[in-house]
Amino acid sequence: MKVFSEEISLEGHIIDSWTLPRAFDTIMDMGGSFDVQEIQVGRAKDEASFARLKVHAETEDKLESILSALQSFGAVLASREDVAYKPAPANGVLPPDFYSTTHLPTQVRLNGHWVDVTKTEMDLAIVVSPEHSEAHMVPFSGVRQGELVVVGHDGIRILPPQRPREREIFSFMGSNVSSEHPKRLVIDEIAKQMRAIRARGGKILIVAGPAIVHSGAGPYLAKLIRDGYVQVLFGGNAIATHDVESVLFGTSLGVALHNGKPVQGGHRNHMAAINTIRGVGSLREAVERGIIQEGIMYECIKNDVDLVLAGSVRDDGPMPDVITDTSKAQVRMRSALEGVEMALMIATMLHSIATGNMLKASVKVVAVDINPAVVTKLADRGTFQALGLVTDAELFVRELASALDAADEQESSEMFKLQKL
Repeated sequence: MKVFSEEISLEGHIIDSWTLPRAFDTIMDMGGSFDVQEIQVGRAKDEASFARLKVHAETEDKLESILSALQSFGAVLASREDVAYKPAPANGVLPPDFYSTTHLPTQVRLNGHWVDVTKTEMDLAIVVSPEHSEAHMVPFSGVRQGELVVVGHDGIRILPPQRPREREIFSFMGSNVSSEHPKRLVIDEIAKQMRAIRARGGKILIVAGPAIVHSGAGPYLAKLIRDGYVQVLFGGNAIATHDVESVLFGTSLGVALHNGKPVQGGHRNHMAAINTIRGVGSLREAVERGIIQEGIMYECIKNDVDLVLAGSVRDDGPMPDVITDTSKAQVRMRSALEGVEMALMIATMLHSIATGNMLKASVKVVAVDINPAVVTKLADRGTFQALGLVTDAELFVRELASALDAADEQESSEMFKLQKL
């Protein structure tokens, strides 16, 4: 029986990051086999390891599937061919053998040189311009007829994240989801990372679900925004609606936030909140007229947070600021994600999954939900930068605000002492 083979290489911290063992498992799990032709193990912390394998499969299709899976580990085909490409047959249509991207840093070989692929995101296509030695990722809907789309596996190199030798919260916790994590220690570390990002002018994204308001955590999130810890906020109609409801009526879903008791006739409060904003035209107009004087939406507008509200078929109203065209919402979200270094996804599964699919692997992700299954789905993104916490939204946001306050107060105290000296 004919056996199809291809030679690949893996390089980097492939031993301590478990890249090489995972590559072995992938080959065998997918029905292939391999021969280790060369291996060099790094003996120092800054010394990379190298492995060269010959991968075998019974059919060409099976070999192609194995090679595709191995590329997510950073495997490079031994052939030195330039990347292959074909013209898109129509707007929004790709060649049948198109290459589907990951959210990891990617390079393609053009004119004999490795070229960085820009606009990194998973599940897209790569469009190249050989004459300019340029390549970028494009969603299906963005591809135009005649553009050169990367196909096959030759001439493609993925740079997977390496597990750092120094233990750090986003590396050793990884995607290990548990309700028994030492939450206070984890939250303190998240706060430390957020303060560092703020200090260097980076961007932090909050993907916010309405449970933040329902649980009484709205004022804590508003404070994070006011203190400069949030530059981008994604959500749906619900987070805006119930935030406005809480400001205008003191309720969320008709339940009084000060005592947790249902309010007579409170079931219509969220509808009245929507109607109020629709009556003036926008959330910004409501802020400028003094109708809304506090809350999450108020702080977003006052502090120039890039606010993207994407709608769904279940929305009441919706609020006039909600983008009801999902394709347009995707474009706005992608634009807002430029420069984001950390994403906190709190109690909203669908918006968080959508956002996670758009994030580069280098973005540190914190997924928080009371439901372990939701956290697993959000945190298991195949990188060391994802951290899952099973906990209540109010507890997390409150503790995070407290940790940031304590760190800010300590810094102010130290600066005051230095000034006195």
